Amino acid sequence: MADATAPRQYVPLTCHGHSRPVPHLSFSPLEKEDVYYMISACKDGNPMLRDGQTGDWIGTFLGHKGAVWQARLSPDATTAATASADFTAKIWDTHTGELLYVLQHDHIVRAIAYPYDQSGMIATGGFEKKLRIFDLQDQQPPGEQSSANSNVVNPTTVEASRAFEIGEGVHKEAIKFIVWAKDPRVIITASGDTLRWFDLPTRRCVREVRLEGEIKSCELVSLASTHSAPTDIGGGLPVLAVAAGKTAYFWGGLRAEDELKQIKLPHGIASVGLDLKGRKFVVGEEPGTWARVYSWDDTKELDVHKGHHGPIWSIAFSPDGNLYATGSEDGTIKMWKNCEGFYGLWRGGVSVNGTD
Repeated sequence: MADATAPRQYVPLTCHGHSRPVPHLSFSPLEKEDVYYMISACKDGNPMLRDGQTGDWIGTFLGHKGAVWQARLSPDATTAATASADFTAKIWDTHTGELLYVLQHDHIVRAIAYPYDQSGMIATGGFEKKLRIFDLQDQQPPGEQSSANSNVVNPTTVEASRAFEIGEGVHKEAIKFIVWAKDPRVIITASGDTLRWFDLPTRRCVREVRLEGEIKSCELVSLASTHSAPTDIGGGLPVLAVAAGKTAYFWGGLRAEDELKQIKLPHGIASVGLDLKGRKFVVGEEPGTWARVYSWDDTKELDVHKGHHGPIWSIAFSPDGNLYATGSEDGTIKMWKNCEGFYGLWRGGVSVNGTD
């Protein structure tokens, strides 16, 4: 007889299309009529844009000549930013797929981030160990160069020297993640086993915290304003969720510097996602291929998701909290339902054991 308290399980949706591992995925904010999008980075060099609710493929951004390590959508969802091993970050038009800007670097770019609610700026980091901010509004708009074919938008190339460097000389290892706090004056980086908070007006590092091991994931988790509440984890503000060693770390507040909780697990963690309203968190175990779901309040294991055939490197919740996605070494993305009733392609929800 089934345990009445066990969470109801739904068949996950699997998004195919990538030919190499998926190191990162993220969602856009909520658009009109509850529309939102998902973007995935891939080592095949071809980041993909999908419908966030269904996982349906919308388009592939073609132009990188190396692995793409991270991909994010702008706060207004009109552009996408990708960080690549080809020594560039690229900014794309999400409606046409056209390349708008090429941000030149001198080494592999691993991390990229938009401000929380401003789409005209980009922060980058990587193997150069330099945190840079590019103000795209200061650059020549794409397409203004002369072109034989008027239908082709010529991208604007921006040299690294045109960017502002923050915290010069501070990073000793590659920058793997960048998070822009809700307070636009604060940027957080993950490099090696260290989180650093930077104050943008002074360009200085104002705080360093060493964690249990190498930081494997570091993301700012938030819900759309129409879905968030003071009773959520973080009190209605975004929460910084970090995985390092066997511990999941969480910080809250406008500057993402108020420690909310550290949760030590019996296994390594490759990635972590946080359900702010449902008060639970999901981790990709390491070593292993399973996602494990734990209660925020008592750390009891609630569920285990089996289905991937490689480590889970990235976990992201949708802006309405009704699903979450996992990106894996196996080259697939899986989407897991996180609500009751009809949603997306789930029609009432056929349970995993087929009894519904």
